[in-house]
Amino acid sequence: MQEKYLKNLGERIRSLRKEKKLTLSALCYKNGLEPSTVSRVEKAQVDVKLSTLLKIAEALEIKLVDLINFE
Repeated sequence: MQEKYLKNLGERIRSLRKEKKLTLSALCYKNGLEPSTVSRVEKAQVDVKLSTLLKIAEALEIKLVDLINFE
């Protein structure tokens, strides 16, 4: 279950980032995270912290709830 959730979350982040025409570097510049961190999140290679999700949502200019809503 957790792996599926992380995969869906990673795909959602990548999709929103591309929709907003942001490169990985541009997104990271906006939120202060390392590109390697966000890349691992997008690829579902790590358990992501809430603080990281908040930074990603902020950089994407969306609410956290909209980031984690897969429906």
